[in-house]
Amino acid sequence: MTGPTVRVDTTSPVPPYEQIRAQLAALIGSGRLPEGERLPTVRQLAADLGLAVGTVARAYKELEAAALIRSKRGAGTRVAAVPSAAHADTLRLTRLAHGYVAAARATGADETAILAAVRAAMG
Repeated sequence: MTGPTVRVDTTSPVPPYEQIRAQLAALIGSGRLPEGERLPTVRQLAADLGLAVGTVARAYKELEAAALIRSKRGAGTRVAAVPSAAHADTLRLTRLAHGYVAAARATGADETAILAAVRAAMG
């Protein structure tokens, strides 16, 4: 990744893995990280940010689950192909949900309270 950098605010109530995930998702979504761009290894990004390897691994795992990146043994982790419009809508909704959950957790809410709030909003 030679382009934009990722930063983590350790004083933020948003967990570091979520900050990394959100920033990379935004860079990929905006095209600032183009398809095929190689991302740093989990170990390298963790070292660069002064975080535990597991923190970065969780962010990468969530990005991979959202089909924004792909990891291949020997080829590293790269930005995935741009998803179809329908898939992009699902990814956008997933990003919004991640943001809500992170903000709700920062208030101290547990999973039960978060789900209750979503159900009430769907109401």
